[in-house]
Amino acid sequence: MTRSTSGVPAADLAPSPAEPLRLQVLTALALHRMATTGQLRLMLRPDSSRQLFSRVLNKLRSTGFVDLTPLRESDRSRTHAWYLTPEGARLTRDLPVLRGRPPYPITSTTAASLKTPHTLTVVRSHLPFAADARRLGHEHGPWDWTPEVAHPIGEGERLVADAVMHYTVVDGEHRRKLRAFVEVDRSTMSSERLAVKLIEYARLFQYEAQPVGRRRPASTGPAWLRWYPVFPRLLFVLTGASRARLGDRISDLQAMVAQHPLVAALAREVQLGAVVLEDIEEHGPSGSVWVPLTGGEARPWTQL
Repeated sequence: MTRSTSGVPAADLAPSPAEPLRLQVLTALALHRMATTGQLRLMLRPDSSRQLFSRVLNKLRSTGFVDLTPLRESDRSRTHAWYLTPEGARLTRDLPVLRGRPPYPITSTTAASLKTPHTLTVVRSHLPFAADARRLGHEHGPWDWTPEVAHPIGEGERLVADAVMHYTVVDGEHRRKLRAFVEVDRSTMSSERLAVKLIEYARLFQYEAQPVGRRRPASTGPAWLRWYPVFPRLLFVLTGASRARLGDRISDLQAMVAQHPLVAALAREVQLGAVVLEDIEEHGPSGSVWVPLTGGEARPWTQL
């Protein structure tokens, strides 16, 4: 149970030079929706201690800005997932990094627990990219991974990407800006439903918004140009099953690329790849662990 923040001095709620981590934690939970103590540490300050983050989180909980829900796995009985309370969400809604993001209220531990498995797996997928960037001197941080980004695809339908990633490869004075849609699959849906995601992205690639009114102006091009200078590559991150089953799911994605005309057209213009989550955790995303959905040998995600 969280208590109201009424009566807490305003100065205590503002970012303090002595406690900048409090604001970083609130911002991370607002953007990523939910995370464990260990995930927040790896995301924000991997060289800091877990105890430091525990102290910050418990202080934020005592002032009513965050709450927690226990993880159900028997071997992780002492691990919790943290999320913002409605008061924490109100406090962070005007932060620059969150401008344009829809609200994501969680009003109870029960509501939080329903979202926990997928949300934490999406955060888990982000962490290897952040670690790789630090190791390689590239640019990719906690604010360069935006979960649940919606795009219209026509006929009143929307595609919601599990995450949109921004990543800058730095090679001396050369900077290469990369973007990716990331789809995280925990093997909870059928392989066919997973492959249908490719059709949705193919629809987004071709979709042009229809103007309102009788007179139709000249086309301004695909709707995705409102957000991206080039269409982001599409990365599938798979987990939650045996190696053989995950391999079959990747094969089904490749079959969709080969057999569906809209997806084949997408693949001619956009890099498409799939990987097992445990492989990027062990070898890093820059390892030769990504399977191109158009076929070929495994390679780094930047070379799909």
